[in-house]
Amino acid sequence: MTRSRKQHAFGIVGATGAVGRTFLTVLAEHGIAPHDLRLFASARSQGLKVPFAGREVTVEAVDGADFKGLDVVFFSAGTEVSKEVCPKAVAAGAVVIDNSNAFRMDDTVPLVVPEVNAHALKRHRGLIANPNCSTIQMVVAIAPIHRVNPIKRIVVSTYQSVSGTGLEAIEMLERQSAARLAGQPLPEGVYPHPIGFNLFPHIDVFLDSGSCREEEKMVRETQKIMEAPIPVSPTVVRVPVFYCHSEAVNLELTRPVDLPALRRTLADSPSIVLMDDPARNVYPTPLQCQGRDEVFVGRLRADPSVPHGVNLWVVADNLRRGAATNGVLIYEALVREGML
Repeated sequence: MTRSRKQHAFGIVGATGAVGRTFLTVLAEHGIAPHDLRLFASARSQGLKVPFAGREVTVEAVDGADFKGLDVVFFSAGTEVSKEVCPKAVAAGAVVIDNSNAFRMDDTVPLVVPEVNAHALKRHRGLIANPNCSTIQMVVAIAPIHRVNPIKRIVVSTYQSVSGTGLEAIEMLERQSAARLAGQPLPEGVYPHPIGFNLFPHIDVFLDSGSCREEEKMVRETQKIMEAPIPVSPTVVRVPVFYCHSEAVNLELTRPVDLPALRRTLADSPSIVLMDDPARNVYPTPLQCQGRDEVFVGRLRADPSVPHGVNLWVVADNLRRGAATNGVLIYEALVREGML
């Protein structure tokens, strides 16, 4: 007999990090009351008490953890931990939804954004990859367009908040901003350059190609999720914003652009909020979109510099829509389709 979602036993690896904490928030907001809940983190967090649904859950060390009895385990503890521990959780009988880069490009592992390619879940073997945050919000926004007017090429510039790096980066932006305003020397750490009142055009390490790893992720993940070899040209930028990633997306479509029809398509698509009234300064901003699960789209306009070109501005909360919420939506899709 298939269990209902309220009867499943959950685990969260990386539970004390920014995304791990957000998983707990999203589970509660979605009305998911686990049959059991176990939280895992590094040894230094072992024994911490984390509140959830009116009770406290004690954090366990992930090293040597036994995942037996858990139905679903969300991982958000980094690539190396996922490579080592995810197979153990799968072997113990859990369905693993992994938020790291460890398995995203593995041909045997589905890389899923439920609004775009939920059908890929049917081939999972106990392990499902959660895409990169910047990829998730972009494909949610462009997939409805692609269905009605196929995309030939994507050029995207991202403006990514520090919460994508984690709690330490959030604290560093606070400290550097305070120091700058006080006229004091900036503390160093986390990033190769100060992020307070600054920005820099790379995320993760540089590759031999000249791109950085975050850019490579956007190219390869978009093509895998969209199931099409669409050329993608990304430039990623870290900006002094606490939460939400923003993206300027330029699309070259197959046929002439019908802006009113595209607006209707986006407005009618799941998980998208269209905020597009430039005359009234209505467009998405990170402060407006923080704490929300939707993908917000605005500044929709034709691009006359290429045949059938269109521009759009896309904003989403990277900890929620770009990570935890997408993982929970994957879980709900598994339940809905009777796969869990």
